[in-house]
Amino acid sequence: MIEVEALNKSFGSGSNKLHVLKGIDMEMKRGELVALMGPSGCGKSTLLNIIGGLLPADSGEISLNSRKYGLKNPSAVVDVRRTLVGWIFQDFHLLDHLSALDNVAMALEISGVSSIEAEKRARVALERVNLSDRMDHIPDQLSGGQQQRVAIARAIAGNRPLLLADEPTGNLDIASGAEVLQLFKDLCHDEENPISILMVTHDPDLASKADRMLLMRDGLVAASDIRSAWGLDTEGEEE
Repeated sequence: MIEVEALNKSFGSGSNKLHVLKGIDMEMKRGELVALMGPSGCGKSTLLNIIGGLLPADSGEISLNSRKYGLKNPSAVVDVRRTLVGWIFQDFHLLDHLSALDNVAMALEISGVSSIEAEKRARVALERVNLSDRMDHIPDQLSGGQQQRVAIARAIAGNRPLLLADEPTGNLDIASGAEVLQLFKDLCHDEENPISILMVTHDPDLASKADRMLLMRDGLVAASDIRSAWGLDTEGEEE
């Protein structure tokens, strides 16, 4: 569904040049929930920004549903953000004065969907995240977990095949975070309309519940299990 090949990204120049991504290779299947972990500064957010069409890479290529991109500026990949990739952030980014339904519908209208169709799709998305009884509530009337579910509904309402989730449970308590993760799994494993989710998290317990883990270190995908990526030997003791 998505394949990332030899992705490189640097910032700065000369002696101040910082190599953040050093040849990233990864792939995801349709309907897969993948957790991306790694120390701060290893390049996780940079990788997400390039996949999401917000940042150009220096070299390499991304293939997503037969669309190839990665090196062009954000203005040249508007279609990627509009039709292929949705975002979920740690902060919910909801408009305080709008209901849950209007928060979701407005995002669709901005992307060119008619108001009637936008409301219809917003209702379906909110039902998928189990908020059919909260559609008319404004954010202040919703819990943190419910607000994040509105943000997820907004991301899935556009029928994009890939969601990028950057620390999606960072502002939630443990119980609400577990609910969001279960919702992610339900969305990925939906038999009729499965989506793929790449989730950055610092929580090993959360990551262990994903279908698969990728761990980054020093600008590379270092390993697929926590023990080897964090420098632990097979006996579980630090080297």
